[in-house]
Amino acid sequence: MSTVIKLSNYIIKKTSNAEEVFKGLNGVFCVYKPAGESRIKTKQKILRNICRDMTELEVRPPENFVRIEGETDSKLTVNVEQSYADHPLVVGPRYQPEDFRIKEAHDMSTDMSGILLLGLNKGCGLIKKIKESKPMRFFKVHGILGQATDNYFIDGKILEKSSYQHVKRHHLDMISASMQSSHQRKMFEVSGVHIQSQTAYELAVQGPIRPDDDRIPMVYSIKCIDFNPPEFTLEIVCINEDDLFIKSIIHALGIEARTTATCTKLQCFQYGVFNLNAALIKRDWTLPYISDCILRSRRTLARHRHIFKQDDPILRDYFNQEPKNSNESLNNQK
Repeated sequence: MSTVIKLSNYIIKKTSNAEEVFKGLNGVFCVYKPAGESRIKTKQKILRNICRDMTELEVRPPENFVRIEGETDSKLTVNVEQSYADHPLVVGPRYQPEDFRIKEAHDMSTDMSGILLLGLNKGCGLIKKIKESKPMRFFKVHGILGQATDNYFIDGKILEKSSYQHVKRHHLDMISASMQSSHQRKMFEVSGVHIQSQTAYELAVQGPIRPDDDRIPMVYSIKCIDFNPPEFTLEIVCINEDDLFIKSIIHALGIEARTTATCTKLQCFQYGVFNLNAALIKRDWTLPYISDCILRSRRTLARHRHIFKQDDPILRDYFNQEPKNSNESLNNQK
């Protein structure tokens, strides 16, 4: 197998030694989880691929077995033989999935596809900090007009069918703008700031406000990006959500349009500062690509230190930039 990059805090080098690679597999990487596959199975498949590729590298040889033969009252002979108790054919591959720790930054249902941020070994600590900072998630949500199911998704039992010929593109645009406006008002209510106050204005000009309670879902943007009846696509930017919450938005949109609607596809195309360009597709869930993705993720996190600790309620990752101090702002104005 070709050599892979060994990662550490100080050096980057290519090596084919499995022990060195194992010590360097610490960090955060991003994969694209396909729909129809749970995040647990995704993590299991990644660990199996890592163990397979690690075994193909230069692993330690089996330990030798020392045999001492002869009578105790005469000269003894010492023989060094191969120990079958440590042979890979007996004990199995040198690296097992239990040797690695892997943790996801957010929940993803089986119906959802898109970016899944994972931490490997010591990277699990970084994942915990990223999760506590509550980054925003960007979704493309596909829906279909004219039918409603019991679970708000296309694979559910159809409960109702209705006509949709009266629904036009501008109807969805108006309903989306109305739903976004109601959530923006709620954004200030949960932050404890009156919407007509000066404080609310100063916060609004800086950007979206992060809710204080991570149990409250918040939508910051809803817009229709494609309309081909009966199918349509929405782009939703939200936080603290789950798949049922997003599916219920499609259901509520159908009711507001005087028809019914059901979600057909959920895709998360951005998580905080990580987008689809940083995600590994299923065929690239191998050791060389994962180690390279960990390296690129380190550089991304180094440019966005604010993702580990949020000092203000403003969502900086929405703008994909660091907060600027007053001196930098004055220099830019000059």
